[in-house]
Amino acid sequence: MVSGVRVRFAPSPTGSLHIGGARTALFNYLFARANGGKFILRLEDTDFERRVESAEEGIIESLRWLGLDWDEGPDVGGPHGPYRQSERLSLYRQEAEKLLSSGEAYLCYCTPEELAAEREEARRAGRTPRYSGRCRDLGPAERAAKEASGKVKPAVRLKVPPKGHTVVEDLIRGTVVFDNAALDDFIIMKSNGVPTYNFACVVDDVTMGITHVIRAEEHLSNTPKQILVYQALEYPVPVFAHVPMILAPDRSKLSKRHGATGVEEFRSQGYLPEALFNYLVLLGWSPGDEQEILSRDEIIEKFSLAEVSKHAAIYDLKKLTWLNSQYINLVPLDRLVELALPFMRSAGLLGEALSAHQEDYLRRVLETIRSRARTLVELAEMATYFFRDDFDYDPKGVKKFFTLPGVAELLRKGKEALAGVEVFGTAETEAAYRRLIEAEGLSGGALIHPTRLALTGRMVGPGLFDVVALLGKERCLQRLERAAAWIEANIKPTKECHNLLSEPQRL
Repeated sequence: MVSGVRVRFAPSPTGSLHIGGARTALFNYLFARANGGKFILRLEDTDFERRVESAEEGIIESLRWLGLDWDEGPDVGGPHGPYRQSERLSLYRQEAEKLLSSGEAYLCYCTPEELAAEREEARRAGRTPRYSGRCRDLGPAERAAKEASGKVKPAVRLKVPPKGHTVVEDLIRGTVVFDNAALDDFIIMKSNGVPTYNFACVVDDVTMGITHVIRAEEHLSNTPKQILVYQALEYPVPVFAHVPMILAPDRSKLSKRHGATGVEEFRSQGYLPEALFNYLVLLGWSPGDEQEILSRDEIIEKFSLAEVSKHAAIYDLKKLTWLNSQYINLVPLDRLVELALPFMRSAGLLGEALSAHQEDYLRRVLETIRSRARTLVELAEMATYFFRDDFDYDPKGVKKFFTLPGVAELLRKGKEALAGVEVFGTAETEAAYRRLIEAEGLSGGALIHPTRLALTGRMVGPGLFDVVALLGKERCLQRLERAAAWIEANIKPTKECHNLLSEPQRL
């Protein structure tokens, strides 16, 4: 266990929470909890042009839905706030002034046009575009002239050593060396007084006491610049850990064309937070064995950055969907009811307020059908016939079972058999049907299949007599009569006879 751990997740509220960001948050959360440390949420919201007003609320809601909680953040406060960069601008300016005073940074008066011309000249010469450093060694008189002209408001650039190397010691990727000659004197404060990413996050991490920076691999190229800022400010450098990318199945960059990629999308499509939590942690991390379904406590107990892979993780929607189906069966029934209710309401199956009877009925329905559902959307769809009587019959089922000679009469005999059952339970109703099957000299399927279609509109589903018992006597009798009448009104008599006597019984 590492003592004194303080980690952070610092999203930019420019859109919804992507699964890559969610996994980064998750790894930070797990590392903090596994080591008895603190997990901080910080919002890097100084990209004012791209900032979306509703994004902050959406990110926080998505993180909480996933089951993450944080010790400090914009919504819970803490001793190192504020936790929005837009509220910390004076702090960045103060730290920039320190660098100007110490000579580690300088004012740059170059206009956008001058910088663009430099870049174009470098391209024509076949060089990598980089700042020439023309303002680095301006004398007092030259600076005064620039100020007096009022031509442009100056930005602040950090002086990068022209020689040597900057070394990143990364917990996942090992030692990574960057040549300082490939870096230019980068801007740390824009001319409008807003800090750049590489400056603001260093100041924030220092002032918030961050000990470990765990983030996506795409930020590795930013790390040497940030280390130079730490060194210029004479602050200790934290431990870095850059987690691998998440790629699409074809190893391309993950995008919308590969399906849902945002936490809100997965939530709306009926994935359980427990399943997505479990799946995301396995994208790049392994518990060290073949176990795939792990509880939150098990994951926290086993989590270690040492087990995070250096290689890209491959996004596999089929794997996530399989995990989701497992969790639909594994979560306590009360939890499943809680998760399923919004989808049942969205499907128009239930209202906002439930009576005790309705809630009990819902519990029994979900317990009956949960083993067949892959998502909560599917769960609600599978539950439809338990709440609605006006369903259509599966056309394939109609062709296969409702066109049988005498099937309407047979359904009415089934209705009579069920009408005589006093205790309308699974065993009792099945026994009544067995007696009818024997008396008529039928195979089980000859009665079972059309009955299922009559009661549910479908060809497959849970055990038939579990369905019968749940629907209750009155609804079963009504539906059997409805189906018999529908057959008589819609199916023309035919001599074709399906050989159901030899079909297996499906109960």
